[in-house]
Amino acid sequence: MRTTNISPLLAFAFISLAISVQLSAISAAPEAVRDIAGEPLQKGVNYYIIPINVGGGLVLGLYLNGTECPRQVVQSQREVSNGLPLMLTSVDPKAKVILTETDLNIKYSGAASICPQYSKVWRLAAFDESVSRWFIETNGVAGNPGRQTIDNWFKIVKDNGVNQYNYKIVFCPTVCNVCKVLCKDVGVYRGADGVGRFSLVNDGEEPISIIFRKV
Repeated sequence: MRTTNISPLLAFAFISLAISVQLSAISAAPEAVRDIAGEPLQKGVNYYIIPINVGGGLVLGLYLNGTECPRQVVQSQREVSNGLPLMLTSVDPKAKVILTETDLNIKYSGAASICPQYSKVWRLAAFDESVSRWFIETNGVAGNPGRQTIDNWFKIVKDNGVNQYNYKIVFCPTVCNVCKVLCKDVGVYRGADGVGRFSLVNDGEEPISIIFRKV
């Protein structure tokens, strides 16, 4: 697998004209993100993020080419698995409740890893030319919003499905007012190994719908 080692911010500067933005404009008023019990998500509390379309909860996994570290965000291949606990932290350090339409860090919490030297904070990986994908990996930086951390911020938005507690994850950071950024929904890409890896959706692909379950 061949990857281009450039930041998503710089890469988007010259490929923005070739990429259609599939994400609907994020304009709804923020509201509390709720778990499947209807309770607002709280700062400092662990939750499972469980895709409802297919596959299990979220775990740490290898890259397509077998690279081990840092780990990528993947689905458990056991559909009955909740995956590993995760913690969401708002860009607003004073916020106690997690809100929709708001920049967030997402971090695997308390999960053992064979890559202890790398953080377990989500970030957008370098563009993978071999499959034309922006995968989501770990080793991001928590907090410190701005240009240097632009690829570490995600948002939770409502997914207008059957369940009122269905959500989507999107990458469309607003922590840098002068930065031109990529805005896309997060979906699941399945390679030849059958592993579902979280990545930004390409044209014609559906985003992944998720629920939150308190640990």
